[in-house]
Amino acid sequence: MELSEGGVEIDVEQPRDGTREGSGDGVFFNPTMELNRDITVAVLRAYQEREPRVATYLDGMAASGIRGVRAANEGYDVTCCDTDSEAVALARQNLAHNDLDGAVVERNVNALLHEEMFDIVDLDPFGTPIPFADAAFAQTRNMVCVTATDTAPICGAHLNSGKRKYSAVPRNTDYHPEMGLRTLISALVRTAARYDVAAEPICSHVSRHYARTYLELDHSASRADDLLESLGFVHHCEDCLAREHEFGWYPESVPETCRNCGSNRVVTAGPIWLGGVADSEFTELVRQQLSPELGERKQADKLLATVADELDTPTHYDQHRLCKQWGVPANAMDDFLEDLRAAGYEATPAQYSGTAFKTDADVTEIREAAAPDADN
Repeated sequence: MELSEGGVEIDVEQPRDGTREGSGDGVFFNPTMELNRDITVAVLRAYQEREPRVATYLDGMAASGIRGVRAANEGYDVTCCDTDSEAVALARQNLAHNDLDGAVVERNVNALLHEEMFDIVDLDPFGTPIPFADAAFAQTRNMVCVTATDTAPICGAHLNSGKRKYSAVPRNTDYHPEMGLRTLISALVRTAARYDVAAEPICSHVSRHYARTYLELDHSASRADDLLESLGFVHHCEDCLAREHEFGWYPESVPETCRNCGSNRVVTAGPIWLGGVADSEFTELVRQQLSPELGERKQADKLLATVADELDTPTHYDQHRLCKQWGVPANAMDDFLEDLRAAGYEATPAQYSGTAFKTDADVTEIREAAAPDADN
């Protein structure tokens, strides 16, 4: 089956059930990840404008080769890597089909990275990327791009799995998509620091069933130390939804009861990343690279506009969840946020859902500013 995506034509195996979701027992291809790949192409364009010497790109889990083919189409010197011989053959075929040069190797990406360095390494595995992170940060010059599809472990729904894989305690809160992204970034930043590498997120998003982050590298031990200062803990009340955070390697002030409502149902998550998940200026540059041939251009632009504008506070709130908690109807989000701003607080939409927002107000202040008629 031949498909067109982002200006290239690729062959994929027809799924046995007749759907377009993946490829059954054959070489995997996921059409629902087109948004992810479109944003990747825009990031690659924007990053090469900023760093013109960047040239080499490794697609660490090539499968059909779609990422590598699209990177090659942007002028990158591409290597596609996969352990599946059928995937290797298909990736090679798809590069040739588009008259594009690129190397295709049948190797474990960790083994390949012990032999070669690349300017950009892209890890898009099925499940957790952690088994590949050490080799990637040790052998990449400029940027590591990472997708994690194991959302249950990173957001705390599968707590023990999250602990094992990410060396952190994620918690399943009402802001679980952001918990997942910050758990992922924390693990990656700590992994990079082991190699005296600072890995700073310059663009990140959570979409559908995955978290995606782009980490720019600085091979500086002192800069790695600086980034580690952005790790910390969130203390979350499961009753009133209040939360507070503290920076550091271990929590020094774990509350036994919620300081807002007195509940003893307070959970602590960490160490997670408490810094910004994106660089606003770079994210705006990425938006400018969303050209018309990208099939998910409109959705990508809307998503990235929100990412670029949202506050860097460590967690977001859900308006509907708060209003339900308070027993009041939810008004229009624009009006809700304007009420917060009128009361002197910063407030922006957040990328995680249509009712997600970020503010520097706490739960009590949000209630007083934007839901004054709530029952007291």
